[in-house]
Amino acid sequence: MHSFCKQLSIVGKFTAFNLPLKTLSEGEHKFSFTLDKQFFKNMENPDIHDADLVADITVTHKNDLYHLSMHVTGTVTLICDRCLDNLLWPIDASYDITVKYGDDYEETDELLVIPYGDNSLNVSYMLHDTVSLAVPIKHVHPLGKCNRAMSALLRKHRAVGPDDEDADLTSQLIDEMDSMEPEADSADKEADTPVDPRWNELRKLSSKPDEE
Repeated sequence: MHSFCKQLSIVGKFTAFNLPLKTLSEGEHKFSFTLDKQFFKNMENPDIHDADLVADITVTHKNDLYHLSMHVTGTVTLICDRCLDNLLWPIDASYDITVKYGDDYEETDELLVIPYGDNSLNVSYMLHDTVSLAVPIKHVHPLGKCNRAMSALLRKHRAVGPDDEDADLTSQLIDEMDSMEPEADSADKEADTPVDPRWNELRKLSSKPDEE
């Protein structure tokens, strides 16, 4: 699920995510971590723009084995691929793995071996990957939730500049938005909806005077 090449590079930013395995007595131990915007920024994750997550980890130590059970819940903020608005996505993801000490790093889907010299295990990348796998490849709002102002701007842009080199892409995006959300109550309602500043460039294109 994760690579220990990443683990070896962890310095400073993620030390708060160290589990002190060597000092844990046998039995069950619980840990809790907060994953926020800065966490994913440090991870250089381009898809997650904000986060409000809690990661609960239960470590069960028995017979030189450490069973880690992770559960991450909360929400992350993505960007909708259709309308470019923020998209709040719920996260409820789990990941289990067993850890033991050995001569060197070794990893399978179910077992992780770490060197005897490691007093702790950093779980930051495990938590990051657990969340990332719970995020869909395509980031889109549910039916009817896309920003109608974006759809109105795209239609205006298509009408003003039908010969633009990106006309096919614009048409494709409009058709997709039309197929996924109900029609607006009226064109005036769409026109009156506040426009996201990120669409300024599109507004400039749509306001260009007709050229011969």
